[in-house]
Amino acid sequence: MTQFILRRLVWMALTLWAVFTISFILMKSVPGGPYSSERALSPEIQKNFEARYGLDKPLIEQYFDQLTYAITFDLGMSTRLKDFTVNEVIAQGLPISATLGVIALSFALILGLTTGVLSALGRGTFTDVFFMSIATVGIAIPNFVIASITIILFVFLWQLFPAAGWGSASHLILPAFALGAPYAAYIARLTRTGMLEVLSQDYIRTARAKGLPTYQVVYRHALQGAILPVVSYLGPAIAGVLTGSVVIERIFSIPGLGSHFIDAALQRDYTLAMSLVLVYTTLLYTMNFLVDLSYTFLDPRVKIPS
Repeated sequence: MTQFILRRLVWMALTLWAVFTISFILMKSVPGGPYSSERALSPEIQKNFEARYGLDKPLIEQYFDQLTYAITFDLGMSTRLKDFTVNEVIAQGLPISATLGVIALSFALILGLTTGVLSALGRGTFTDVFFMSIATVGIAIPNFVIASITIILFVFLWQLFPAAGWGSASHLILPAFALGAPYAAYIARLTRTGMLEVLSQDYIRTARAKGLPTYQVVYRHALQGAILPVVSYLGPAIAGVLTGSVVIERIFSIPGLGSHFIDAALQRDYTLAMSLVLVYTTLLYTMNFLVDLSYTFLDPRVKIPS
């Protein structure tokens, strides 16, 4: 276990370094800069700003300066958000994005697992066809389309929820639904497939032969094996939730990392944009590592490589 964790940490460090290097090259290759669109700035003031943030140095020096910031977890100053450090921006936005992501993924798991199990138990019935049809539609529709439809229905036609903002539980419902609905559809189909495979196993027939009720057969014996495909999918699902929240936060005006990331990219805020790329990469790598680790506990046949 120790060797496995250490090896993954080494690969994580190499991955972050590669992502940092590629992001730096791409950011510096794009024409313009954080102050190139400020027509009111005189050349002298623009040079002062560039000197303050080290943008007048050679690219190799800027690269190692930014790399030092990243290694020491002191990500520097934002070039566009005056008097704010990148650490402060992340500290303000990360809890909001994490809250939205956790709620959306929890909704997707609850809805997907429930409908998948019910579809498998009622294979070929109207319930199965109905749930799987809805899941197919949910997979085909992007989350920003779902967000637009929910705003039209539940904000303008039926004024049940606020259109945008952050601060109360009512602000969470629509963005969490729009963000989690496509992943609930995937989870439902994976759960149905896994459940159908497990229900045909000998130990399930033995449990039924002993007279156990259906709910005990499902939740005590079949579900653990049936959710293995869902656990494998959680890595890409978490990645999708994190990247999809960028669009959803913009639509619903949520002050999370997604909004800051878009603004930083559009305004050439080098330090903030590159730092957010590293934050997203770290979160994705960590979540995938936890998913791989949990897989070994759910299925005893899976062994951690030495």
